[in-house]
Amino acid sequence: MTNADEAELAIEARGVEKSFGGVQALRGVDLTVRPGMLAALLGPNGAGKTTLVRILATLLRQDCGTVRVLGRDVLARPYAVRSVIGLTGQYAGLDEALPGRDNLVLIGRLAGLGRRLARQRAADLAERFGLAAAAGRSVRTYSCGMRRRLDLAASLMNRPALLILDEPTTGLDPGSRVELWAALRELREAGTTMLLTTQYLEEADRFADAVHVLDHGVIIAAGTAADLKARAGAQVVDVLLAGQGAAAAAEALRASVAPSDLHVDEASRRLTIVARDGLTTLLTTAKLLEADGIAVADIVMRQPSLDEAFLALTSGISGTQPSGAPR
Repeated sequence: MTNADEAELAIEARGVEKSFGGVQALRGVDLTVRPGMLAALLGPNGAGKTTLVRILATLLRQDCGTVRVLGRDVLARPYAVRSVIGLTGQYAGLDEALPGRDNLVLIGRLAGLGRRLARQRAADLAERFGLAAAAGRSVRTYSCGMRRRLDLAASLMNRPALLILDEPTTGLDPGSRVELWAALRELREAGTTMLLTTQYLEEADRFADAVHVLDHGVIIAAGTAADLKARAGAQVVDVLLAGQGAAAAAEALRASVAPSDLHVDEASRRLTIVARDGLTTLLTTAKLLEADGIAVADIVMRQPSLDEAFLALTSGISGTQPSGAPR
């Protein structure tokens, strides 16, 4: 990588390690994100996602390795890093006793904005996120979706060049998730760089330019969502039974399909088979079910979803985390 390339990076983490007592949360993480990208950071619980996010946001110090955010070293220049980032965590960090407008003004003042500029910025963001009518109300009267939008607005008071989103849609109903992502799309189109952690992998599949999979404290895969699906090296055969009997159908397939590759949903009468050779598996499955007199309503072969690719990538090394392991 050239010096010019390095200067363009929004995030550059090299060999980052972090331990908590006897638990090693990060084991040499390398992560790069270019300006203007929406990068997703995925991983099972205990993988180290939130630990890495907190290091990037200068809330934790790494034990070793280097981290630069928009060219600023997080250890040498933490205040400079904080001046160019916004952070939206899993839970809205708001004062429920204050009106929404006052929450935004308070954050703006803490970020160094003058009183007049903070009030103008708060008014603009309240309007932008559909909160103008409720801006004078106490936050305790807000719905969950409104609180998340207000929290996102608060993270934008200092006009950050990098927005870090740590599971921002956790706990939101589908409608509120749609509203929040509409706001995030606007920011993305305006050129804001984002780093997203999420438990909803379809969000990463739909919106992320790059996906990084973190497991047991290391990045085990990186690329576009399509790259990771291809890397999983599998296809999926979906079977919809004409009637009940998913358990009997599964039993008929046990001899030719590994138990770990066969997923049964009796309620919906569906079988899902993860296969290295999708066509052969489809034909074999159809023949076996026919031989056992099990009627099939539909059978198709498709590429894996990001959820399925994620499970395929992490299943080989994911295991039980030590008690008290950080996320």
